[in-house]
Amino acid sequence: MISSLQDKTTLRNGINMPWLGLGVFKVAEGPELVNAVKFAIARGYRSIDTAAIYENEAGVGQGIREGLKEAGIPREELFVTSKVWNADLGYETTLAAYETSLKKLGLEYLDLYLIHWPVAGKFNEAWRALETLYKAGKVKAIGVSNFQVHHLEDLMQDAEIKPMVNQVEYHPRLTQTEVQAFCREHGIQMEAWSPLMQGQLLDHPALREIAGKYGKSVAQVIIRWDLQNGVVTIPKSTTEHRIAENAAVFDFELSPEDMERIGALNKNLRVGPDPDNFDF
Repeated sequence: MISSLQDKTTLRNGINMPWLGLGVFKVAEGPELVNAVKFAIARGYRSIDTAAIYENEAGVGQGIREGLKEAGIPREELFVTSKVWNADLGYETTLAAYETSLKKLGLEYLDLYLIHWPVAGKFNEAWRALETLYKAGKVKAIGVSNFQVHHLEDLMQDAEIKPMVNQVEYHPRLTQTEVQAFCREHGIQMEAWSPLMQGQLLDHPALREIAGKYGKSVAQVIIRWDLQNGVVTIPKSTTEHRIAENAAVFDFELSPEDMERIGALNKNLRVGPDPDNFDF
């Protein structure tokens, strides 16, 4: 049982990645962002996830520096993720994009760098760049985001190094069972973005009933469901009480029956783009 905010999964290359982190999807630069990152670190979060396209890497970096200093925590205890955007996919452009992200964040390295979307004809060269960064010791782990099984198969045909993480939209309405099975088979850690379906699940009757049974919020139940399914999760929030609430999921465990009941809510519904039909 995953029993604390400091618990980690071990990626295929031996790097430890926290099971729960803070997502900052398109949170605007400014005090709200900086304070959210600082508060998360103060409350025990050890994973922060951003991306070049979110246009907030500078604020995330400020929050990290101030948060680590105030908490007296070394950089090495924090797991920081960013992603290369579609316009920069390619070998040299991906290498340059990585350096740009580092500069904006004010960091010497990233713990995880991801290809954000599987742009056909471009992600293989971008992956070669990630392999170069990894082999040079400039990033601790490399992976992808929003890759379906056929994208992963395509990538892995020519890759020297398998992706260590696949971050995908994942929630009770989109359980991605085929992707999850493939990732497990190949030692790729699955990670959930939009685990709460951008709030659309918070009033679902079945989820509210289950939450009441455990004396928890619907958000806490969904996050716990993710973790018990072996999926790293990064719920987005900028409010202190929500950041704290999202982390209060380690004092209960969902029964097998409730896990199955939540999984049965799947309708293959997305709130984000379909990776196979995304207008890049």
